[in-house]
Amino acid sequence: MIHRCRTPDDKRSQLARLDRQNRAKFWCDRKILGLGLLHAAFTSHDYGPHTHEAFVIAATEAGGAHIKSRNATEPVSPGTLFVSNPEEAQSSWMGDSECWRYRSIYLGSPAITSITQALSVETLPCFGHSLIGDGDLITNFLRLHVALEDGEDDERTHELLIGVLGKLFRRHGSDGRRIAAGPRDLALARQIVDVMRARCTEKLHLADLASRFGLTIFQMIGLFKRTVGMTPHVFLIRLRLNLACRCLRRDLPLAEAALEAGFCDQSALTKYFKRCYGITPLQYATAVRAAR
Repeated sequence: MIHRCRTPDDKRSQLARLDRQNRAKFWCDRKILGLGLLHAAFTSHDYGPHTHEAFVIAATEAGGAHIKSRNATEPVSPGTLFVSNPEEAQSSWMGDSECWRYRSIYLGSPAITSITQALSVETLPCFGHSLIGDGDLITNFLRLHVALEDGEDDERTHELLIGVLGKLFRRHGSDGRRIAAGPRDLALARQIVDVMRARCTEKLHLADLASRFGLTIFQMIGLFKRTVGMTPHVFLIRLRLNLACRCLRRDLPLAEAALEAGFCDQSALTKYFKRCYGITPLQYATAVRAAR
């Protein structure tokens, strides 16, 4: 069954259907060569038979369609993730679905090389099935795609990319190509944490940090989640926020406190401060001064 597309504004939705408007945004990631992205919102569109020289991973946000791949026709909806291997023939049509809004990633050859290096495998596993019903993975995939579209915070986005793709290929890839999980070593995690504490104001890169301890990026993310309870990037932001609070308690100006704590500028500090604490750095500094 194909789900209807619901929007808060019924009139706007109806106009979109009457006008048969289709929107599609395609762009290439500037950091990872060969990584293409698409955000599409269709009211009427059919894809004829075609192939891609890339892995295709797509999640439906609203509505749906029917996709033919591997000689089978199946419906896609917000509860499914569509995947295809390079050069696999596919086609799709919306049928009686009133809209189809989805996000997709295309992993071309250079991007595949980057991902295999990050996961420490020679080749990526292939997909044995076109549709995957994995709610947790779909949620994280959509979160990743939005982050890539926003184009902010490269390290966080790179961490999300490796984590999501690592889980996807590890859980649902086949062909016997194993992606090794990270170690469960609390002592190793503490060593990494100590380095991050000492260098939290520097521009730390996940790849450099993982390589220093003989891990892949994917393994280090898994290690942190199991032992620290959060990803390395989130932990690093927490370290910088704590340092920023100490700087503000010393009456440093906001811009100076941001740089002192390792943020690129005052706006970055404000963004994370509000996200984590629900108030701005200025509110915090004002309250600290008033308490004196």
